[in-house]
Amino acid sequence: MKNIWISEAFKGVVPNDYQGKVGWRSPSNIALVKYWGKKGKQLPQNPSISFTLSECCTETFIQYEKADGFGFKFFFEGQENPAFGAKIEKFLHDNQVYFPFINQLHLTVESRNTFPHSSGIASSASSMSAFVMCLLDIENQIVSQQFDFQKASYFSRLASGSAARSVYPKMALWGSTEAYEGSSDEYAVPLENDIHPVFKTYRDSILIVSGETKSVSSRAGHSLMEGNPYALARYAQANENIKNLLVALKSGDLETFMNITESEALQLHALMMCSNPSFILMKPNTLRIIEEVRRFRNETHIPLCFTLDAGPNAHLLYPESEAEKVDDFIKNTLLAYCDEGRWIADHVGDGPKKLL
Repeated sequence: MKNIWISEAFKGVVPNDYQGKVGWRSPSNIALVKYWGKKGKQLPQNPSISFTLSECCTETFIQYEKADGFGFKFFFEGQENPAFGAKIEKFLHDNQVYFPFINQLHLTVESRNTFPHSSGIASSASSMSAFVMCLLDIENQIVSQQFDFQKASYFSRLASGSAARSVYPKMALWGSTEAYEGSSDEYAVPLENDIHPVFKTYRDSILIVSGETKSVSSRAGHSLMEGNPYALARYAQANENIKNLLVALKSGDLETFMNITESEALQLHALMMCSNPSFILMKPNTLRIIEEVRRFRNETHIPLCFTLDAGPNAHLLYPESEAEKVDDFIKNTLLAYCDEGRWIADHVGDGPKKLL
C-alpha cells in the first residue's frame, strides 16, 4: 500500500521550543457482527459492525517536548506501567515511517479508564484509539493540518483491530464488503447516516458475570482461527450477516437485528470451543442470563437481545424507550447472576472527544 498517510508537510526538524499537551477521550465498542480471525498486518478475515459506546471510555493525555532523541514514559491511572508502555513503544517503532517526528520528542503518556479493569470491557479499542488520536493531534500541530478521522481509524487498526471502529459515533463498519460502498479492510467507516433513528439511542447494559482474567487473549484467539475447521464457513456467514444487518439497520427491523446479533454472539463462542486448543469462556451464569433474556422477551414482547464479547459477560441491547422495564428486569432478576451484583449502564455514544 502506498504511504498515503505520510505527511508531506513535515520537513524533518521539530522546533527547539516545541512542547505542549494533548488529550483525547475515546470509547470502547461492542461488535454485533464479530471480527474473529486476522490476515496480513492486522487485517480482518471478515467485516464487522459495532455500536460505539458512551460511558466505557479511555482518557489519554500526552505531554510532549523537544528532545535529542526519542523518550517515553507511560502511566496508567497514576502508576507507571512498563508492560503496556512496551506495547505502545513497539507500535511507535513499527510505524515510525509515518511519525518521524517522534524521534525528536520525549512523550509522557497518562491514561485512565472510566470503567473498572475487571469489568470485561475491551479496553484495547478505547485505549489504543485514544492514544492514536493524541499522536495525530501532536502531528497536526507540528504541520498545521486538520484532524483526519479516517487516518485515525487506520492507525488505530494497526494498534488494535477493534480500535478502528472506536473513532466514529453511533455505529461503524470495518472490513471490505460489497454491501457497503467505500468499506475497507484498512480502516473503518461511519454508519451514523445509514441507520434508523431507533438505533442511535440504543442502550447497552453490561452484566459482569466474572471479573477474572480471560484464559485466552483475543490475540491468541484470532490466531486459532487459522486451523479452525469451520473458519471458511464462518467468514461466509459473517459476510451474509453483514449484508442482512445493514438492511435491518437502515429500515429499523428489530427482529432481524436481534436474530443476527444473538447468532453472532453464539457463533463466536462456538468457534472458540471448536479451536485447537479449545476454550469455553462462557460461565454457567452466562447461560442462565441468556435463558432469562429469552424468557423475558417471549413473555413481554420487548425487543431485548444479548451479545457477548470474547468472555463471559453479557451485553443487553434494547431501545431507549424500553429502558425502565429492562432496568427493573435487570435489578429484580439478572443481578443475581452477576459478580457481586455488578453491571454497567451504557448506551450508544457520540464517539471520541478532544479534551485538550
